[in-house]
Amino acid sequence: MKSKAIFYHAGCPVCLSAEENVARSLDPNRYELEIIHLGNSRDKIAEAKAKGVLSVPALILDGQPFHINFGAAIADLE
Repeated sequence: MKSKAIFYHAGCPVCLSAEENVARSLDPNRYELEIIHLGNSRDKIAEAKAKGVLSVPALILDGQPFHINFGAAIADLE
């Protein structure tokens, strides 16, 4: 059974680089990847915060948030 991975980003250059170099590097046999652009899906900001996302880009693996570099604080997206 695959685990769910969620990659949250805001579309900035740091986020897009992390998407290409980190999120898309996940083994598709192990993870079902969902990519959420919080600038376009503002309704998902509360969901991201509830999962522990403090800044983007962030990757949620098995329910644990991993913050990758720093593109923007989640508070700046609200």
